[in-house]
Amino acid sequence: MLFAGAFTALVTPFKNGAVDEDGYREFIEWQIEQGIDGLVPCGTTGESATLSHAEHERVITICIDQVKKRVPVIAGAGSNNTAEAVSLLKFARKAGADAGLMITPYYNKPTQEGVFQHFKAVAAACDLPVFVYNVPGRTGMNVSSSTMIRIRREIPSVIGAKEASADLTQIADIMQGCDADFILLSGDDFTALPIMALGGKGVISVSANVAPQKVAAMCRAWKDGDTALAAGLHYDLLALNHACFYETNPIPVKTMLSMLGRMSGELRLPLVPPSPENREKMREVLRRAGLL
Repeated sequence: MLFAGAFTALVTPFKNGAVDEDGYREFIEWQIEQGIDGLVPCGTTGESATLSHAEHERVITICIDQVKKRVPVIAGAGSNNTAEAVSLLKFARKAGADAGLMITPYYNKPTQEGVFQHFKAVAAACDLPVFVYNVPGRTGMNVSSSTMIRIRREIPSVIGAKEASADLTQIADIMQGCDADFILLSGDDFTALPIMALGGKGVISVSANVAPQKVAAMCRAWKDGDTALAAGLHYDLLALNHACFYETNPIPVKTMLSMLGRMSGELRLPLVPPSPENREKMREVLRRAGLL
C-alpha cells in the first residue's frame, strides 16, 4: 500500500529567519536513509502557520524534489479559508505531491455540515487525493465519526484521515463505518500502535523526526505480525513521545534535533525556546534512548 507505515511530520528548519533549504534537503535525505515510509511537509510540526504562501510552496517543492518519488509525500494543504485550501491543494498537485493533508477549518468552528461542505468544495476544485486531518486540540472542533464516514462515502477523493483526537472509540466507529480501502493514520504518536490494532495503516509521527528508524520499525513489526516486537518498540518510544510534547509542538522536537546536530533549534514567533528545565529533561531522554 502506498500510504502505510511511518510518515514523518517534518519540521521546517530555519536559519537567520529564513527557510534553511540546504539543511532541509539534508534532513529529508537522512529520513529516507533511516527507512521512513513517507514524509509530510508543511503540517503543524512544520510551522506552517508562520510560513508565507511563497515559503509554503517552496518547502513543498523542495521536499518533492529531494524525495524523487522514493517515498510518498503527503503535502500539508489545509486552511480555515476554503478558497485558500483549494489554492494550496492545487499547488500540491502541480508540484507532484502524492496526496494532500487538509486540516479541518480552525477558529471558524464550523458545524459538522460546514466541515462536510468544506471538503466537498475542495474535492470539486481539485482531484488530488486528500487526507482529512482531525486534531481537535488545535482546531477547537472535532470531526464526528458520522461526518467522517459521510465524507468518505460521498467524496471519493478523500482517501483517508489523520486522526489526532486520541478517541479510540470514535476511531473504531470510523473504521467500522468506512470501506476497507479507507486509510486511517494516527496523528498522535501515543496512539499509533492502538490505531494499527484497530485496522489503521500507520502514523504521521512527530517523534520520527528524531527517531525515524525506530518508529518505522514499530510499524513494520506490526505489519509483519510481530506484535511483541511492535509493543516493545512502542514502549521504547514512550519517553521520546512524551518529550515531544513537554511544550507546544514543535518546540521540543526542534530543540532535540538541535542537540543532535541535525539543525538549528530556530523557531518563529509566537513560538519560543523551551524552559531550561524542560531542555535538560529532553537532553536526558535523548541520553537514555542512546541517541545523544
